[in-house]
Parts: sequence; structure tokens; C-alpha cells
Amino acid sequence: MKRYIPLIFILTGAIIGFVVLRDYLTFDVLRENRADLLAFRDSYFVWAVLSFVAVYFVIVAFSLPGAAVASVTGGFLFGLGIGTVLNVTAASLGAVVIFLAARAGFGDKLARKMDTSGGHFEKLSSQLKKNEISVLFMLRLVPVVPFFVANLLPALVGVKLRNFVVTTVLGIIPGGMVFTWIGVGIGDVFDRGGDPDLSLIWSPHILGPLLGLAALAAVPMIVNAFKKETV
Repeated sequence: MKRYIPLIFILTGAIIGFVVLRDYLTFDVLRENRADLLAFRDSYFVWAVLSFVAVYFVIVAFSLPGAAVASVTGGFLFGLGIGTVLNVTAASLGAVVIFLAARAGFGDKLARKMDTSGGHFEKLSSQLKKNEISVLFMLRLVPVVPFFVANLLPALVGVKLRNFVVTTVLGIIPGGMVFTWIGVGIGDVFDRGGDPDLSLIWSPHILGPLLGLAALAAVPMIVNAFKKETV
């Protein structure tokens, strides 16, 4: 049972956090408290950075609603450059926690079963391991894949922690920059009485490059498959 404790802790925290915090992790709350947040940042910058990273980390680690709000808040408080770094750092740390908890609870055991099961599952496991980097990058770059799915699935199929960390940090930078960029101008949006337009990520000039990067990540898989057919 000890190996399930981290996963149980995360699941319990996710349920409690969803019930208790779902009404607080919203743009309305950000709008109402933006002056206080800016004042806190200006007076205690280091504490503001640490507090923001800690809150964002908890949101991701417990898969709470509000990750998009947190990313936008990072841009609002710290600008595009620092905001992107803090967003990517906090999200990556939270993702690693989920990955490790899931792997400790189910991942290693499930991966061993897939490796020795024979048939389609063994072939699937083998193909995933041969194309780990490409698959992990695609999970991060394609916007339709939920973030928590991209954190859990790799753990359940036994990918290497190093590959997970590298592809997570690099793979979420493009999307993280988009949400941080939205946050940079959110003050003007609030002044006009509006809400931030998160659908910006689906616009052609944003979605196109993301899909292009995902296609680029898939090139090694295609090359390996072509080599296999020609052998």
C-alpha cells in the first residue's frame, strides 16, 4: 500500500481542492484583487515570485481547475519573459509530481505487464519506447490533449523520467508563451469590462505553428516506420 500513498494523497487533494477552490481560481477573482496583487508584487517581489510558483505548482500537481487563470496571472504580474519562465517552471514541477506518483502507484507494474503481455499491447509498448521523445513532444504540443492526460499517460506506459522532464519543459513553452502573452494585456481588458479571450490559442496564426511543431516532432516516427517497411 505504501506505493499508492502519493497517488491517494494527490487524488484526495484534487477532490478537496476542486470543492473548496473552484470559485476562487477564476478571472473574476483576479479582476477584483489585481490592485492588491500588483501592490504585493511591487513591495515583495521575491515573495510574490515564490508564492506564485507555489500556487501554480499546487494547481498542476493536484490537477485543479485554474491552470489557464494561473498562466494568465503570470503574464499579468511578471510580464512575458519572467512570466513565461515562472509558468513553465511551476507547471513542469507539478507535472513531474503527478508523473512520479502515478508511476509509483501503477506505472512500473503496468509497464512490466505490457512488456510481457505479448500481442498488440507488447507491440504498442515497444513502439512507444522507440519513439518516446516524439510521442511526448506531440502530447505537449497538440492543444486538444488535456494537460493532466499528458502527465499521467507517460507514467502508465513506463517512459523514462529524463525524457518526460525534457519534453515537458520544452514542449509547454509555446503554449505557455501564448497564455502569458494574454496575461500581459489583461489589465486593459479588465478596464474595458471584458474577459480575456483564451480562444486565441485556436486562431490560425497560433494554432498553425503549434501543429507545425507537433508535425516536426512526428518526423522521427515516420522515418523509423519507413525504414522498417523498407528493410
